[in-house]
Amino acid sequence: MFTLYMYLRRYDTDHENLFRQESYFHYLFGVKEPGFWGSITLNADGTTTTTLFCPRLPAEYAVWMGKILTPADIKDIHDVDEVFYVDEMEATLEPRVTAASSLLLMTGTNTDSSSTYPLPALPPTLSPLPTDTTTLFPLLQNCRVYKSPEELSLMKHVSKLSSLSHIYTMRECKPGMMEYQLESLFNHHSYYNFGCRVAGYTGICACGPNPAVLHYGHAGAPNDGVIKDGDMCMLDMGSEYCCYGADISCSFPANGKFTADQKVVYKAVLAAQVAVYDMLKPGTNYLDCHKAAEGEILKGLIELGVVVQKDKTVKELVDMRLAAHWMPHGLGHFIGIDTHDVGGYPDGGKYQRQTGIGLKSLRTARDMEENMVLTVEPGCYFIDHMIDKLLADDELKQYVNVDRLNGLRGTGGVRLEDVVAVTATGCVNYTLAPRGVDEVEMVMGGGKWPPVKDNHPECRREGLLNM
Repeated sequence: MFTLYMYLRRYDTDHENLFRQESYFHYLFGVKEPGFWGSITLNADGTTTTTLFCPRLPAEYAVWMGKILTPADIKDIHDVDEVFYVDEMEATLEPRVTAASSLLLMTGTNTDSSSTYPLPALPPTLSPLPTDTTTLFPLLQNCRVYKSPEELSLMKHVSKLSSLSHIYTMRECKPGMMEYQLESLFNHHSYYNFGCRVAGYTGICACGPNPAVLHYGHAGAPNDGVIKDGDMCMLDMGSEYCCYGADISCSFPANGKFTADQKVVYKAVLAAQVAVYDMLKPGTNYLDCHKAAEGEILKGLIELGVVVQKDKTVKELVDMRLAAHWMPHGLGHFIGIDTHDVGGYPDGGKYQRQTGIGLKSLRTARDMEENMVLTVEPGCYFIDHMIDKLLADDELKQYVNVDRLNGLRGTGGVRLEDVVAVTATGCVNYTLAPRGVDEVEMVMGGGKWPPVKDNHPECRREGLLNM
């Protein structure tokens, strides 16, 4: 049984808030409108009965909001077994629950956000009935981790269109523009061409020093910087289609040409992605993927002259948590109906959140399985706070060229983020964005993209490593 909660942006004026369905309810029923309840009855013969309860709207609703759908209309649209009005819910469910062992209610805590799924207040006649508040939430949470063929198709579609909107935005970017103009261009392209009315999350359009603020672009800093010649731009944006969203990051030079330092950092981040794709398949642990990405970041920093390897191997430096000072976030996360989708750390104790810089922010440490969909988003940033923290650590400081590192303060950073599905034998990349240095510069110069007919190339498509 489910209820809907809507967070109001405005509540003291005659303003229609743009409603977005609660994710679990959308997962099971696909209803777009507010005010519905739903139940699934497990019958004695092993069959199920799916029921929706719709609000009984006043006649005046039709004047302002359009035709009022009847229960028969709703049953046909959503392909459920039956539809009643909300005020008929008690009479409908009471005999069913009485005959069953208990009423399974949807409540629990999301291990990613620590937010609690709200337990609805039951109608008075249902409240005395036996209830179970522990079974349903973890079951549905884990169901959402594995995407059905239809969900995979949606994820592929929204990732493709988000990629094309990124490409459009990259081509329009010029020094002298405002960061928010890039956000506007992305949203316009996604809506105008693909009908994506909303984005999956608040867009990040960070240029110059601003990529060093990992969630730049939030309400307190609304992508309001001026883009300068020589800036590195990091755009993290994704559209939402039928409540399924993409999460894609592209990094590129504002003037279309990488500097020598920008090229080294960018190649290191791309190499981190490719290293993960080489190992991403059923049975691979995502924590191992994170550490492999850190290793490639360190190799780039060694080439850049920032990290001094001395007598340590790259793996030893990773285990010392050195790389985390340039990549303090996790490698990625599940994605689907929610941008940071559920199920990263399921109950049961097998997968535990790690401690330490970077690892504590990793949003899952699960073994990979077929039909999981995740983001792979390594990054390398020059964050003042993290640099200060590193230089205050006497053990780690000896592996750093202090002058070279300090000279890179204020240069921002690079992030690349793709949406990737795990297959039976490996993975497939749903993101269709230029990744090699030559590819990025070619696209920034107006070159044709994509260069191949296949709209959804494999992760290791020809040209990915054209750097």
